[in-house]
Amino acid sequence: MKKTLIILAFLLVKQVNFAQTAQSRWVDSVFNKLSFDEKIGQLYMVRAHSNKDLAYEEMVAQQIRDYKVGGICFFQGTPEKQARLNNYYQSLAKIPLFVSMDAEWGLGMRLKEAAISFPKQLMLGAIQDNSMLYDMGKEIARQCLRLGVNVNFAPDTDVNNNPENPVIGMRSFGEDKKNVVAKSYQYMAGMQDNGVMACMKHFPGHGDTDTDSHLDLPLIPHDRSRLDSLEMMPFRALGQRGVQSAMVAHLSVPALDNTLNLPTSLSRKVITDLLRNKFGYKGLIFTDGMGMKGVVKYFKNGNAEAMALAAGNDIILLPEDIAQTHIRIKEYLQQGKIDSLEFFASVKRVLSSKYQFGLNKKFVPVVTDSLSFQLNSQEALALKRRLIANALTTVRNGDALIPIQNLEKIATLSFGTTSMTPFQQTLNNYAPMEHYQVSKMPSEVDKELILNNLGAKDVVIIGLHDMNTKPKENYGITTPEVDLIYNLAARTKVILTVFGIPYTLRHFDGIKNVLQAYDEDPMTQDLAAQAIFGVMGTNGKLPVRVSDASYLGAGVTTKSLNRLGADLPERVGLNSEKLKKIDVIADEIVRTGAAPGCVVLVAKDGKVVYKKAFGYHTYDKIRPMTTEDIFDLASMTKICASTFTLMKLHSEGKLDIKQPMSNYLSMLKSSNKANLTMEEIMTHHAGLQAWLKFYEATLDKSGGTVKPSSDFYRNSFSSDFNIPVSPNLFLKKGYEEKIFDDIVKSDLRPTKEYKYSDLGLILLTKLINEQTGLTEDDYVLKNLYQPMGLKNIMYKPWVKIPLERMPPSEEDSYYRMGRVQGYVHDMAAAMLGGVSGHAGLFGNASDVAAIFELFLNNGNYGGQQILKPETVQLFTTRYSKSTRRGIGFDMKELDKSKSQTVAASASERTFGHTGFTGTCVWSDPVSHLTYVFLSNRTYPSMENNKLISNDYRVKIHQAIYDAMK
Repeated sequence: MKKTLIILAFLLVKQVNFAQTAQSRWVDSVFNKLSFDEKIGQLYMVRAHSNKDLAYEEMVAQQIRDYKVGGICFFQGTPEKQARLNNYYQSLAKIPLFVSMDAEWGLGMRLKEAAISFPKQLMLGAIQDNSMLYDMGKEIARQCLRLGVNVNFAPDTDVNNNPENPVIGMRSFGEDKKNVVAKSYQYMAGMQDNGVMACMKHFPGHGDTDTDSHLDLPLIPHDRSRLDSLEMMPFRALGQRGVQSAMVAHLSVPALDNTLNLPTSLSRKVITDLLRNKFGYKGLIFTDGMGMKGVVKYFKNGNAEAMALAAGNDIILLPEDIAQTHIRIKEYLQQGKIDSLEFFASVKRVLSSKYQFGLNKKFVPVVTDSLSFQLNSQEALALKRRLIANALTTVRNGDALIPIQNLEKIATLSFGTTSMTPFQQTLNNYAPMEHYQVSKMPSEVDKELILNNLGAKDVVIIGLHDMNTKPKENYGITTPEVDLIYNLAARTKVILTVFGIPYTLRHFDGIKNVLQAYDEDPMTQDLAAQAIFGVMGTNGKLPVRVSDASYLGAGVTTKSLNRLGADLPERVGLNSEKLKKIDVIADEIVRTGAAPGCVVLVAKDGKVVYKKAFGYHTYDKIRPMTTEDIFDLASMTKICASTFTLMKLHSEGKLDIKQPMSNYLSMLKSSNKANLTMEEIMTHHAGLQAWLKFYEATLDKSGGTVKPSSDFYRNSFSSDFNIPVSPNLFLKKGYEEKIFDDIVKSDLRPTKEYKYSDLGLILLTKLINEQTGLTEDDYVLKNLYQPMGLKNIMYKPWVKIPLERMPPSEEDSYYRMGRVQGYVHDMAAAMLGGVSGHAGLFGNASDVAAIFELFLNNGNYGGQQILKPETVQLFTTRYSKSTRRGIGFDMKELDKSKSQTVAASASERTFGHTGFTGTCVWSDPVSHLTYVFLSNRTYPSMENNKLISNDYRVKIHQAIYDAMK
């Protein structure tokens, strides 16, 4: 064994030596072929934009031709233009160019409108799981390489311990040096392990200054001991851990070099004596941009660049005047001001690095096809959401308001905007609330309105927007908005959410509940709102000290309340591209006339990852379908209302499904249904008739026409005709009792074999009223929907919802003689005034999904245990005598010879229900997956069965499972 290990070690060393030898041979060969000017050129990295004109592009090309530059640094532009220019510029180079970008928070730092911006480093400093920084580095490396970039000037390794710093601020991981090291290392490793050179900057540390080196030469006044222990510590640590390049700042640091006005970027004591020799740093050393005022204020006309090489830098970044620079460097070399051996060593270091990054081979042009699509992948966006979610920091939670559980009397107030913010839009999903916006300089009228209207609320959620990172502008915070926040906090409880740099927290020490969100990216606003309502918890920690109340490391861990949230498919293991199969099927539904339109929702692991609307309310294509439209749910009422209610009563010990229904509904006691159990009725194994056509007895068929009989109906409401069947049709008072009586007196079938029946579910309406003293619509609203914060699911929606939000169900020519819209389509439910246990419920996709999220979470939602877990398990378990029914719920049919209503890939535990109007909902506990499909396939006629005959709902369901593979 020992001998084998020795042999393996020898082979490994031999392999490494061979690789080093191959690299050395290539470096020496190329070096020896380079002219003097070409050697100098390898040490230049020039500026390149991809948003300028042809003259500018040719100027850059000429620099490459004339000065044989070794690299280019891209700035603003677009990915496609940059890729094209990159290909062009590379074609001009004898040795492939280093291509760099300042992409500290991703390509979006420079390609703002066309690429992803990940959170800035100060926000990332709040994250507690450092491995996420590796993932970000890996993803940024992927994007860089796809764009042809091989050097990223990141991470910023400065310890930012000065709130007045105008240039670092959000670019640093914070003021805890250990946190800076840990996160810088992970970010660096993620890039370098995946083929992109990282660069630690800005040595020896740009954090503790109130001067921007772009504008002047900043002073770092600390002694050597302090610099060693704090500012320089992360650079030393990263250098020891293999960071492949470093950038030297333009700083005045007398403790390191007291030469008057000499920037560290030109100091031999700092670069060669300290960084290269004492720290033993072996990677490439870049200057900071040589056009910055911190250097050109005192050194011009190429002198600074020549001095930078003399000081020990390897690469001159963005020379101010390359012609003058070239002249001065040659002079310095000829005069011995630049050591020729050190100069040669720098050239070879550059060549060695190029070899390591594959630039010893012929350049392969960047492919521009699908470039933007591939850069901005769903996986990358999912990673961005994960970073943001883990950075959100609940600085204080003195009133224990976060996450919000009590959904009564809530309002929101956003500063610095005149319209609904993404933050407010997401908050609006979770509870009824009023929304206000106000400027950063609110008027006296605004103040009075806000204090009077919001002061009476239980909670006001405040969003601070439109801030900046400029200390001299107080980061965009105004005194009037601070005063208004405190005045409001004196009247009611507030949650302050800061969408900006955390140094603004110094103004809000007296606010008890504070969420630090760091930036106002729409994605951040969305996730901050979800965190406030407990879709997920927060665990970020402040990466800087702001005040005694907002101290370094402050952060309260909050919990998830199992509320349904929203996210990207890739965050929960689904593939966005494969989910597009749903679009194809839904478009076919509309195109073939299977339904005028539809809404499809997919939720996995508590997150809505797909929610789209297709088609129109009607075939005249006037009103497009929207995801918030409210549909007649038809038989989905059976589970979203009546079964849900029975589960609640069962959880409270008020009902036992094993007992006869007559125990809870007195009208059955002397009937032929006295011994039918609740379980038998709810599973459709009670022997009840499938259906009774109640409405036909109320029609007048004389004279060769069919119309509602005047014996039973009037066209306007009165005390004697008070049951609304449609807007202009009112049924005779008390007729609903005849419906219940007809059911009670109806014959039973000879056996209790499975037979789907509405009759027992209609009786549940009466049972619920008898057991609770409330009508079913009042019960579900007060005991189920309002506690869950559901606003868009209800009986009789025409009372409070505009008709245009509700797609019509049918053009009825057999009973109501007109359009059915906002009133229940089912005839029996209509005769019961729109409220029944079998039909009558209306809702949108999101609220239906929320109810099923509660079921998947064993009865828990929004931090409330609304149902007992054992109750959920009981009702969603297949009845022993059935191959497809739970208690109230439909389930996957186990008999393959019978029609299937769910995807083949759905687990056997899948439960849900379909609806006659063209709806369905299915949840799979194994995959924690919910699928909602809503349509009005019955418009204009319920005889349209294309949706059913083509199994479109099942096909969509299967497409979801296919996206999981």
